[in-house]
Amino acid sequence: MTSTPVPGSESLDVVTGAFGYTGRYIARMLLARGRRVRTLTAHPVREDPLAEQIEIAPFNFDRPAELARSLEGARCVINTYWVRFDYGGVTYEEAVENTRVLIEAARQARVTRFVHVSITNPSEDSPLRYFRGKAVIEREIRESGLGYTILRPTVIFGPEDILINNIAWLLRRFPVFMVPGDGNYRLQPVFVEDFAALAVGAADDIGNQTLDVAGPDIFTFNELVALLNAMVGRKPWVVHLSRSVALAFSRLVGLAMRDVLLTDDEIVGLMANLLVSQNPAAGRTRLGDWLSRNKEQIGISYASELARRKPSRFRT
Repeated sequence: MTSTPVPGSESLDVVTGAFGYTGRYIARMLLARGRRVRTLTAHPVREDPLAEQIEIAPFNFDRPAELARSLEGARCVINTYWVRFDYGGVTYEEAVENTRVLIEAARQARVTRFVHVSITNPSEDSPLRYFRGKAVIEREIRESGLGYTILRPTVIFGPEDILINNIAWLLRRFPVFMVPGDGNYRLQPVFVEDFAALAVGAADDIGNQTLDVAGPDIFTFNELVALLNAMVGRKPWVVHLSRSVALAFSRLVGLAMRDVLLTDDEIVGLMANLLVSQNPAAGRTRLGDWLSRNKEQIGISYASELARRKPSRFRT
């Protein structure tokens, strides 16, 4: 484990995946509050200013005793670990089992609180493995005896986001944009900093709760595409196709970019309106306002999921 002490900070919080998208914002906010932060990660130390400010340890899912030791002294674990799709031998089922190991390690280390990042509308009866796996882990946390907050975000947007950025990237580069189905299904994006603030606040909460985390605006997919078109200054021909044809096109783009653009679970979940909350909005930042401030950058380059997952040996 590498360690850089933070002067004057006493309370230790562990953030899984602090070099990832949401984990990075959570870690930064904890540091700004004077907290000592440790991350569990599958990645080596990078040329990254954050690596100089936090303690770093490997996930060690295959060595539960070592994993528990890496959590000793922690007040709270904020867990962002999950997988978007099966890749490199890691499946949804393995992600569920790994998270079970993490929950038990937190129990063994006598962690006070567990904050977990889930998804809106999970269900153990869902035909979608992503949503089903998230629901299984929610149940495991509730039965663990740990104090917990379960956060259920919709679509998280921000500077490093993948979905909205890559829609804009496609709109900038192709004369035709393919929409699965009629495009009238809805989504409710939430800003990454709004989400991170709720996660950090949940570390100090008392009592157990499950919260949807959605932004103030609900868009149909057609409306989202129109908004992004206006922001990037393009007017491609928007065509509505069957889910299977749209998925085939996304796979072709993925092959060209050596990535996975969209999965079938993601398309089905979107078309089933699973990325909308029935509860009051938790985030305040409007997507349109944020896009107006960042329209020169959105979609300029492709955001690759697999590039972020590049396998590498952990360095200490």
